[in-house]
Amino acid sequence: MTSTQAPAKSADVRDARYEAAWAYLDSLQFFRIKLGLATMHQLLEGLGRPQERLRLIHIAGTNGKGSVAITLATLLAEAGFRVGLYTSPHLVDVRERFVINGLPISKEAFTSQIEALRRLFDQSGLHPTYFECTTLLALNWFAEERVDVAILETGLGGRLDATNVVRPMVSVITDISRDHEQYLGTDIASIVAEKAGIIKPGVPVVFSGRSAGSTEVIEDFAKRLDSRLYLLGRDFRAKGSDGQLDYSGIYRNVAGQSLLNLPLSLPGAHQVVNAALALAALETLAANFPVFSVSAEQIRSGLAKVRWPGRMEYLSVPFQGSERHILLEGAHNEAGVEALCAALADREAGREIVLVWGNMADKHMEAARSTLFARVSRIILTQAEGERSATPQTLWQSLNQEERAKARCIVSVEEALNAAMEPADSRTLICVAGSLHLVGRARHFLVPEAGPCHE
Repeated sequence: MTSTQAPAKSADVRDARYEAAWAYLDSLQFFRIKLGLATMHQLLEGLGRPQERLRLIHIAGTNGKGSVAITLATLLAEAGFRVGLYTSPHLVDVRERFVINGLPISKEAFTSQIEALRRLFDQSGLHPTYFECTTLLALNWFAEERVDVAILETGLGGRLDATNVVRPMVSVITDISRDHEQYLGTDIASIVAEKAGIIKPGVPVVFSGRSAGSTEVIEDFAKRLDSRLYLLGRDFRAKGSDGQLDYSGIYRNVAGQSLLNLPLSLPGAHQVVNAALALAALETLAANFPVFSVSAEQIRSGLAKVRWPGRMEYLSVPFQGSERHILLEGAHNEAGVEALCAALADREAGREIVLVWGNMADKHMEAARSTLFARVSRIILTQAEGERSATPQTLWQSLNQEERAKARCIVSVEEALNAAMEPADSRTLICVAGSLHLVGRARHFLVPEAGPCHE
């Protein structure tokens, strides 16, 4: 064996361990949802309570959690802090869920963490879910890496979400709408109450308050827990302009000062709200923990660098000798689809749009979906995940006659994308939406060399 062969063999072993670790994680009943914190608390004891060694920001809500999280992470990193970011789901690679200053966890660190957790699970006799395992990994890795601050996004709800084992420096609750009703309740008040479960005694909370009837519920929780509430439209304000080439915002902070012409790099009017929530959280954090102060110039330069793959993400890809323009948007509930429709109306008026669509079987968003379907010239129904995704044929049955006239069913995501691009030209926009799993599959097909979306 030559000296150049040994590293290759070693790399093969490392890759095999990584693939085995990922396969083990996937085996934890990937799509099973279990609400409750008992298992988390017991396993965190076995890890030495890493959450107590972290300074944290906790984010809940229905839509916008990821955008607020990535914005906060980018701004704090711009100010020189070492920032851990835990989000879900991933688009392409599981390591996207665990990021420090824009870089996903390495394959080696991921493998070591999973192997150690697996030993802990075997010793304890406990059987955590996929999301509980990833949350344990995030908390343990961030603590071992001694990040200055860790930002956690809830997976579902808040009160009984696996992330709700922490005491943060500030809590953020984004826009709330109906979603996961089988777990969180069928009315807004019940859903808001579940999200409000992340509010901790004495910990300030920032809230968008844009859902009818939601503010009263959050105010009640905050008052009972002696938590200072900062409300969009009352304590801080924001507005923005959304155009093809210019997207800037104005933010008026809690102290009454204004930041003008902020470079908001995430498109869509809803991102003005998300940026405002991030800025209010940052202001609240600095007021209580001055070490985390971020200057106006760092805010300005940081906002220009915010990237959130798969969320209103525009791509240009070569196809048959010319370019195809793709919009990837992980809209997966009514509020998300409504935001997509508004963004298309603002940014793509008069442009032909071909839609590649697939949603999870448990999602009910017919009203918002019909508005989107009326806007596009062609619809290709596809299926991202075998178990949870609605089949194209099931989606077809739910269409009205006008929608069926411009729709077709193609099960394979890759074939659906090719069919969308085949008759299109450089003036057509191909929009992929309905599920983050679909967007992840599409992104991997369109830019296979990209690797993890944060790398």
